Amino acid sequence: MTVTRTALVTGGTGGLGSATITAFLADGWRVVAPVRPGTAGRLPSGVIGVEADLTVEADARQAAAVAAGDPEAPLRAVVNTVGGYAGGGLIAGTPVEEFEGMLTVNLRPTYLTTAAALPHLVAAGGGSVVCVSSRAAVSPFPGAAGYVTAKAAVLAFAGAVAVEYRKQNVRCNTVLPSVIDTPANRAAQPDADHGRWVSPAEIAAVILFLASDASAPASGGQIPVYGQA
Repeated sequence: MTVTRTALVTGGTGGLGSATITAFLADGWRVVAPVRPGTAGRLPSGVIGVEADLTVEADARQAAAVAAGDPEAPLRAVVNTVGGYAGGGLIAGTPVEEFEGMLTVNLRPTYLTTAAALPHLVAAGGGSVVCVSSRAAVSPFPGAAGYVTAKAAVLAFAGAVAVEYRKQNVRCNTVLPSVIDTPANRAAQPDADHGRWVSPAEIAAVILFLASDASAPASGGQIPVYGQA
């Protein structure tokens, strides 16, 4: 299959990121994945790994430059799967450092990566940005104010991208998973009904669709991917 376009996928060593990379590679995309130093060996075969800390602006710009560096496969998609979860007490008992830490983990990499990639997407004639929020952003639960706020901020940011860049043929949509069926989540919730959770591969298929020409009319969407949960 001839490669004609590139996707920049963050969080590639995680369950959802790995499944997303696999889906894009199978569809013939050139895939670039920024990863923390020493973790490139955990990426799926065939992906181009770039060591980067996506909370650092210069690293995000370098990753975007690598993704846009092949003129035969212009950058046409950015997928922000990087993020993390930490629960705790109620709001009054949550240290501000923990609250802000969730913004750093979930919002900052999405902002820096997208901001770095947007000029390349525009130069390529347009493309698609896909962000990963959470059902918690629209249906909060107690004990996770930082996470809930950060994922809601991802939704708001994606909406801003969609509005600001629509005339330059750049679309931005967000998926909102429930509990993703990963080994880490199974270990954390061993007694849950795992059959009701959504698999990384199922979400990856939706992300691939949102990056494809088949979803060209869609931008600013907030797509629930809950499975049966």
